[in-house]
Amino acid sequence: MSTSFDPLRDTVRGDLIQPGDDRYESARHVFNGMIDKRPAAVLRVSQVADVIAAVRFAREGGLDLAVRGGGHSAPGFGTVDGGLVLDLSAHRGVRVDPVSRRAWVEPGATWADYNHATHAFGLASTGGIIGSTGVAGLTLGGGIGYLARKYGLACDNLVSADVVLADGTFVHANEEEHPDLFWALRGGSGNYGIVTSFEFEVHPLDMVHVGLIFYDAARGVEAGAAYRAWLASEPEEMGAFLGFHQGPPVPFLPEEWHNRPVAVVAGMWTGSVDEGPAHWKPMLDAAPVLGSFFAPMPYPALNTMFDGLNGVRGLQGYWKADFLASLTDDALRVAVEYSPGIPTAHSANHFYPIDGAVQRVASDATAFPYRGVRFAPVIAGQWPDESENAKNVQWVRDYWAALHQYSEPGGYINFQDRDDQARIEDNYAANFARLARIKAVYDPDNFLHVNQNIRPAT
Repeated sequence: MSTSFDPLRDTVRGDLIQPGDDRYESARHVFNGMIDKRPAAVLRVSQVADVIAAVRFAREGGLDLAVRGGGHSAPGFGTVDGGLVLDLSAHRGVRVDPVSRRAWVEPGATWADYNHATHAFGLASTGGIIGSTGVAGLTLGGGIGYLARKYGLACDNLVSADVVLADGTFVHANEEEHPDLFWALRGGSGNYGIVTSFEFEVHPLDMVHVGLIFYDAARGVEAGAAYRAWLASEPEEMGAFLGFHQGPPVPFLPEEWHNRPVAVVAGMWTGSVDEGPAHWKPMLDAAPVLGSFFAPMPYPALNTMFDGLNGVRGLQGYWKADFLASLTDDALRVAVEYSPGIPTAHSANHFYPIDGAVQRVASDATAFPYRGVRFAPVIAGQWPDESENAKNVQWVRDYWAALHQYSEPGGYINFQDRDDQARIEDNYAANFARLARIKAVYDPDNFLHVNQNIRPAT
């Protein structure tokens, strides 16, 4: 028997969309084109009161609830078959107080929205690598980005959150109010409530010195070993990752290397812009350089630089992730071995550094436990043609299996896919038991389960 959504429609001010509505097709689709689910209804939220009403309605009706913020979820957790989608993506406001150095962010905002607002005041905090990534999902899962070495993870910069809980009640969480909930929100993903406002600490940052250096992927061990030593010697003002790609069609990479396997070091120097060239120079001597680009630019420009490749909505997508205690030559050899199979220019294998400020936070200070590792690798397969799904998914899985033998048991949940649920205890290591206990307090029925799910302790 189908659920009548009339009582919810009469209660909310938002737009409730159901099958048969001419907007339903666009409303049901998410970022990952591989996800093809048909919710019973999509509620485009108007205000917090709508969130409260929707949670209570879904609970009473026994409906699965999916929450969509920025909408970038690789596993497609922003939708669900036969359930209710709570779509917060229109709520993208960011308010900045430059005196207290605080930014308040609505749950549908992307990092491009956030950086645009904070940059007007010469401020920033750690966000994602892609501008179209949602602030909410990235932060709740930890939040790795260019500024992690200097300012920690996105969740380390979170000061407070407004939260609608699984029973429809509303709370404010910080170090003094609901501190156990606040602890769990910083890395525990969407398991503990629906965050309707985030408050961040922001830091001075204006112009940065951006660098992109391309090498033949076959020289990836050589270039990667140089990168490993260089980054370890660099101040925390240097934020740069190592990646393996198909060569992008950019003017500073020779055309004969377009769509061929390349290794790249990309990122920014956040100290004095004039000092930037000297800090990048060692990587120009690391291996034969195919092409390079250096320029001072506003930080938000770097954050959106790769959106045309990795931030494209509607591509087929499948991801895997791990943590590496160190970027060993063995791990680099795996990257070189699998680089010829990179499906498209939209795909990538990145090794993100998470040392510096990330490691100055205790492993049990937030839900994010892997504070002693140095790198977070992700294998992000993305391609346009669904007929290639089986082949490309297998490439990601094989690549991950080869790399995992050199990795830690757990991985970064923001980079994992929907079939990684079996890794949930490893992903949270020693913090898992506490997370399960907090889940039992705030969501004892596991109502919020359309996520990388932490079941309540029994």
